[in-house]
Amino acid sequence: MEIASIVSKRSTCIRRNVGALIVKNKRILATGYNGAPTGLRHCMDLGCMRERLKIASGERHELCRGLHAEQNAIIQAAYHGVSIEGAQLYSTHLPCSICMKMVINAGIRTVHYLDGYPDDLSLQLIKESGIVLKKVVVKKNPGSRIKTVKGER
Repeated sequence: MEIASIVSKRSTCIRRNVGALIVKNKRILATGYNGAPTGLRHCMDLGCMRERLKIASGERHELCRGLHAEQNAIIQAAYHGVSIEGAQLYSTHLPCSICMKMVINAGIRTVHYLDGYPDDLSLQLIKESGIVLKKVVVKKNPGSRIKTVKGER
């Protein structure tokens, strides 16, 4: 999860920095962060369409120039021909409903996340799909930084 947090620092979104990685058999297969598609101008350069339109988080996901971190990680795996069936997703935020539909169809079996996201449909999709959902909490003691708590499914 610490690596997902580092990946999130590459984000070009001015509202929320999200990082994701896909892992299988303890190997990182792909990473992603939220931002505009390759070759297009970034929101940090143009301003945020969602801010201008006063769209709340968790609503109208399609009204954004950027791709979500989870989408970019799945796309990166596909682009490079890497199978992610049966993999685990680590994301700094709970995936939205659009990303969750992609996660389900990509065959990802477990989603680990740090922070929530206001999208009730995402939680409904997770419950129906059987994907294991695990909230990760950061420990305060310096010896061990991150701890996974029991799955919430």
